[in-house]
Amino acid sequence: MRSRFEKELKYLNDELIEMGNLIESSINAAVAALKEQDIELAKRIIEKDNEIDQKEKDIEERCLKLVLRQQPVAGDLRLISAALKMITDMERIGDQAADICEIIIRLADTAYIKDIVHIPQMADVAIKMVKSSIDSFVKRDTELVKVVIKLDDEVDELFNIVKNELIDIVRKDLEHKEQVIDFLMIAKYFERIGDHAQNIAEWVYYAIVGEHYVY
Repeated sequence: MRSRFEKELKYLNDELIEMGNLIESSINAAVAALKEQDIELAKRIIEKDNEIDQKEKDIEERCLKLVLRQQPVAGDLRLISAALKMITDMERIGDQAADICEIIIRLADTAYIKDIVHIPQMADVAIKMVKSSIDSFVKRDTELVKVVIKLDDEVDELFNIVKNELIDIVRKDLEHKEQVIDFLMIAKYFERIGDHAQNIAEWVYYAIVGEHYVY
């Protein structure tokens, strides 16, 4: 009975890694589309969001079957509950990558008012957070949880840099205020991606330790 449960948990880990790979790919592609003003790539990422939504449903179904068939208790039940919470945040990360691409399409025929420097840096940190948060679940590693939570401060700092740069631009030139708002929204979506990755890490910590993470 236990070996069957362990086997099912391995399948669950594999599916979470797959979903993680999908959202990492979407974030990377969103940054590339932003830099290159690539509308076709942005459209493909929006379409790919359906695949992420389906993966969430597949994992949810696997988790519910595990609960019904294996009737897990204590730590095992916490792991499955954490996985259900994680996929909600992962699906939202996919949504936010698609939302970024909607803005990229809107900006396609417009010359950018500033170089794209700090937003890709935000994306790099956010991707690292997503990957580490999922790894922390697969490896049952609370140290990785702490890494993710620390990285969220980096994302927040980069967001503040972008925000201040954009405020300076709009103070000097109101003509480009719409593009300033668009860039601010893109930065905000990346900040939210970081927040969701932090949520994932916190649920993993709860699953492993049995207590909520204390700051």
